Amino acid sequence: MKDIARELGISVATVSRALKDSPRISEERRRLVQQYAREHNFTPNMLAESLRHSRVQPLKVIGVIMPEFVHHYFSTILRGMEQEASAHGYRIMVAQSGEQYEREVQLCQSFYENKVCGIIVSQAKNTQRYDHFQRLIDLGMPLVFYDRICTGVNASRVVVDDYMGAFHAVQHLIETGCRRIAFYGTQMNMEIGKNRFNGYKDALLKHGLPFRPELTRICDNRHDAEMMTPDLFDGDEYPDAFFAVNDDTALGILYTVKRMGLRVPEDISICGFSNGVRATSCDPMLTTVEQNGLRVGEEAANILIGHVEGSLPLDHAEKRIVRTRLILRGTTR
Repeated sequence: MKDIARELGISVATVSRALKDSPRISEERRRLVQQYAREHNFTPNMLAESLRHSRVQPLKVIGVIMPEFVHHYFSTILRGMEQEASAHGYRIMVAQSGEQYEREVQLCQSFYENKVCGIIVSQAKNTQRYDHFQRLIDLGMPLVFYDRICTGVNASRVVVDDYMGAFHAVQHLIETGCRRIAFYGTQMNMEIGKNRFNGYKDALLKHGLPFRPELTRICDNRHDAEMMTPDLFDGDEYPDAFFAVNDDTALGILYTVKRMGLRVPEDISICGFSNGVRATSCDPMLTTVEQNGLRVGEEAANILIGHVEGSLPLDHAEKRIVRTRLILRGTTR
C-alpha cells in the first residue's frame, strides 16, 4: 500500500480505504487505486491484517494442495511434508481440490493472496490447462509438484518411479506363469498414467507377449472396477492376471472375481500399486508396489524450503525420483 500511495501521490490511508471500496473515497479515486493494484498484482495480506493488532508473529507457512484426503497414500505424503517442514520451523496449510480443476485454480489464488511462502501441489485428474500454475511461477511463488506432476510448466517435482514399479510388477506376473494380463489405468493426460502404462507394455514386450488393447481399461477406482471386470470374462480367452494403477482398483477386481467363483491366485493373479493399509486387510492379502509416500512428502517439503531459503534457485527445476518396491503377498503365485 505504501508503494501504491507513493506512485499515485496519495496517503496510505486513502489507498487502504479505496481497496476496501469505502464510500469515503470518491468513485474516480477508488477506480484509479483498484486498477493500479490489479495491474501490479497487488493482493491484500489477510494473515497480516488479522495479526495487525497482535503481538504474535506470523509463522512461515507452506500451502499444500491434495487431490483428496481419503487415500492412505496422500495422507502418508502429508505426514512426510509436515515432519520435514516442522523440522525447519515451517507449518503447512492444507486444502483438497476434490479432483476439480476449478477448485484447484481457486486454491492457488487463495494461497497466493494469503501470502504463503510457497505451494506444494498434486494436480487434479481433470486439469488440462496450466495457466494458474504458470502465473504463480511468473509471480515468483516457489512451486513444487508431487505424485501427479504438470509437464506443461517448468517447476520442481517429486515422483515415484512409476515406470519401473509397473514394469517389475508385470514382470513378476509373467514369471509366475501369467500370459493374458489386463491393465486398469488412469487417464493418459497424467504422467503417472502414461508411465505405469508404458511399464506394463514394455514388460510384455521384453517377455515376447503381445499387447492386447481389449484387456486395457481406463479404471482407477473400486466402483468402476466392480462394474467393468465381469465384461472381460465374456469371451473364450479371459485374463489370467490384472495389474491395477492403485490398490483401491485392485481390491475392486479381487472382490469381483471372487464373487464370480474364481480362485485367487490359482485362477487369477492381481497386483496393485500403493501399499496402503487396505492391502493387508483383504483375503488374500494384496501383492502391490510400495510407493513410499513418507519419502515423497519429505522430499517435496525439502525442495520447497530450499527454494524459499535460497539454497535452490527459483529458476532451477529440481527433479527427484523415489524408488518403488514390489511387495509380494497372497494375490499372486
